[in-house]
Amino acid sequence: MSNYKLSIVAAVYNLEKYLPRCLDALVNQTLQEIEILCVDDGSTDSAPQIIDEYAKKYPNKVKAFHKTNGGEFTTRNYGLERATGEYVTFVDTDDYVEKTWAEKLYNVAKENDADMAVCGFERIDLNTNKIVSQNMTNFGRVVKTIDEKNDFTLFINPAPWNKIYKREKVQDLRFLPFRGFNDAMFLASCYTKMEKIAFEPEVLYHYYLRYDSQIHTVNKQDVENLKKYLLEVKKLYIQTNKYEEMKYILDTFAFLHLGTSVMYRVSYDKTVNMKDMLKETISYLDTNFENWRKSPFLKFGYSIKKGFKHIALWGVALLYKMKLPMIYINTYRFLVDKLKIDIKF
Repeated sequence: MSNYKLSIVAAVYNLEKYLPRCLDALVNQTLQEIEILCVDDGSTDSAPQIIDEYAKKYPNKVKAFHKTNGGEFTTRNYGLERATGEYVTFVDTDDYVEKTWAEKLYNVAKENDADMAVCGFERIDLNTNKIVSQNMTNFGRVVKTIDEKNDFTLFINPAPWNKIYKREKVQDLRFLPFRGFNDAMFLASCYTKMEKIAFEPEVLYHYYLRYDSQIHTVNKQDVENLKKYLLEVKKLYIQTNKYEEMKYILDTFAFLHLGTSVMYRVSYDKTVNMKDMLKETISYLDTNFENWRKSPFLKFGYSIKKGFKHIALWGVALLYKMKLPMIYINTYRFLVDKLKIDIKF
């Protein structure tokens, strides 16, 4: 049986400039019982040598693995398959964490017997080093139960790196090869295995925005891939007898990611006919996730009690129902491109 409380999977691909900062933060964590699995995905710079040096210097903490290039999802899966800790987490190696990151997340998870713990994080512009936003700080230090009456899972950021997961709950799950969306789909799959999520509102993770990142580019094939995986997630909910209980949550989730975030991002692809794309998207949602239209989480009365982001989402849903989604796309692009305001759906 492993003595590690937490396994940290660090997906490595180049980024030699930032890698030491990330690894220094990890090896100096106040939580001592950790293993750091550095998985190199066929880097072409000095990153492989760097992780080997850390593994040699910290043999009881750092493990270095080298594999042929297959993409970030394969790297995370490689590490997850080899993790032995009670909990497991993931980091991007151009980011860094506070020294107490692992300890505070582990403690809040253990104290509440939670299947997942989530901490606050900040987005930082890599070019200017300025803080763009702070996120996941508004929940407070609380524990929430996943059920059909609670919409909080819709508004947890989908990235895997500001969270720790009880390994026994996720060891059979995998990140799948869908560019830009595998994080959100992995998290949605996690919810079929979990009951309680604990929150640590302190900002413990520092995420750097790289504008050449794949998250900012979406094409038509990416949209088709997302549609396929949403159906796989729905199938998992049905297989685990979660769908009837969680159908409004899942169908709202599908609308939130496909109808808002992804449609906005693909609108920048000049080869895409957005009117046709939006028509196809509405048809897809109505056929496969029809409960989005009557979701209690997209009602005005509910949204007005919850605040601005919920009201904005209700407004987007209303435009879709009125067959006027291009108004949403154009408005969102104006906010982001001209006013530099991002609602972060």
